[in-house]
Amino acid sequence: MARSAQPPAATPSSGRPDLSSATSLPTPEYLRDRLAELAEKAGIPGASIAVRLGDRTVTAAVGVLDIETGYPATTDSLFQIGSITKVWTTTLVMQLVDEGLIDLDAPIRTYLPDFRLVDEDAAARVTIRHLLCHTGGFEGELYDDHGPGHDALERLEASLATAGKPLFPPGETFSYSNSGFDLLGRVVEVLTGGTWEKALRERVITPLGLTEVANDAGESILHRTAIGHLGGPDGPVKAPIHHMSRAGGPSGSMLAASARDLLEFAAAHIRRGLLPDGTRLLSEESARAMCEPQIEIIGDGRLGRSWGLGWNLYDWPGASVIGHDGGTIGHGAMLRVVPSREFSVALLTNGGALYVAFDLVRELLGTVGGVEVPDLPAPPAEPVSIDVGYVVGRYASPAMRIDIAETEDGLTFTAQTIGPIAELVGDEAATSRVVPLDARTLITAEPEGGRHASYVFLGAGEQAEFLHMGRALRRVRDSATPAG
Repeated sequence: MARSAQPPAATPSSGRPDLSSATSLPTPEYLRDRLAELAEKAGIPGASIAVRLGDRTVTAAVGVLDIETGYPATTDSLFQIGSITKVWTTTLVMQLVDEGLIDLDAPIRTYLPDFRLVDEDAAARVTIRHLLCHTGGFEGELYDDHGPGHDALERLEASLATAGKPLFPPGETFSYSNSGFDLLGRVVEVLTGGTWEKALRERVITPLGLTEVANDAGESILHRTAIGHLGGPDGPVKAPIHHMSRAGGPSGSMLAASARDLLEFAAAHIRRGLLPDGTRLLSEESARAMCEPQIEIIGDGRLGRSWGLGWNLYDWPGASVIGHDGGTIGHGAMLRVVPSREFSVALLTNGGALYVAFDLVRELLGTVGGVEVPDLPAPPAEPVSIDVGYVVGRYASPAMRIDIAETEDGLTFTAQTIGPIAELVGDEAATSRVVPLDARTLITAEPEGGRHASYVFLGAGEQAEFLHMGRALRRVRDSATPAG
């Protein structure tokens, strides 16, 4: 597929987009220099960025793919895109809707008759739509490795039967769920008669003409591929694995792409499913449906204010924005799309603080996309009084344990990774000081990874029943001690 890499004119002094023109893009030199500046600040070993306006794309890359080999990152390098994969899985599901094979409001058991949860009523009520907008209600953070075989998703489906009590009734509350999207991948397999990876290759990657996309390590090794990095005592260290388990593929454990090809995918959604040759990836109806609000998101706005089918929806001034972020072991990714302006930007990294580098994405959204990105919440200037007893306690999922404790210096938030994923990233507890943002929200006193993280507490009783951080963690203890 031919690609245009020639940007229009920019101001000669800095390479910044000419704000007097709605059709200007930054120069590759400006992108490279600004990205290098932020990558150094954020401790990012390597990064790639692509910016697209109409059919013109500008790209830049900085740093290295692997700190041990020093192999340089280039604009055709592949980085794992993590949960941005969920939009690709949604695209597969909506293709099957177009073909009359899926009804969004039919129970999952219509397609997976053996689907079970601990709560039989919940299992019978969960629909495809619930999974697409993270309202399935069952535990979404299951990272058991079900092996590299073609039956990985079938094994994951079976494991949900013993995954514990559902968090919420289906359709009631947003709680980000990887398991829900992996289950959607299983539905795709059953209805197409092949693997999720095969369906993605034949139904999305090939029709789009993408050449810089890999489904797994076996495909990645044929490209210039980034290796993930984690934080170490003296800076980034190489991640202990290349990718996570195959069962997590539909939710984002493996898919890798160049920033440029990620924007080719986004362009099909900007065109409402239409491909350049006049054929369709999706019907216009399905492409539009993906961008329609389904559920309000609980949280600080980092994930947007509402969720569509697969897409995050941002209510920022200037124009409607859709997008998604992604993260795997040592990788971070960000995609933002302004359909009305035919504008999109993708940022891919192999470690470090992704939200420090968001400064460049934010700048481009403003100068080229015409969107004003609001600031994320920050600690209040004046102390806020709350009922400490409501929030103090221990909250947990199969992947994380959170302790909120009252100390002489105020409230602390201690997070510890647990379960299978702890074997990959370690289980060392990290403690932060938090302050009340309002009666039901705590926020980190100091920025971490480029932002102040906030935590919402849910429940009508004297104590919160859930701590919500995009995904909900149930209270498991009334009073907290340091995690251990």
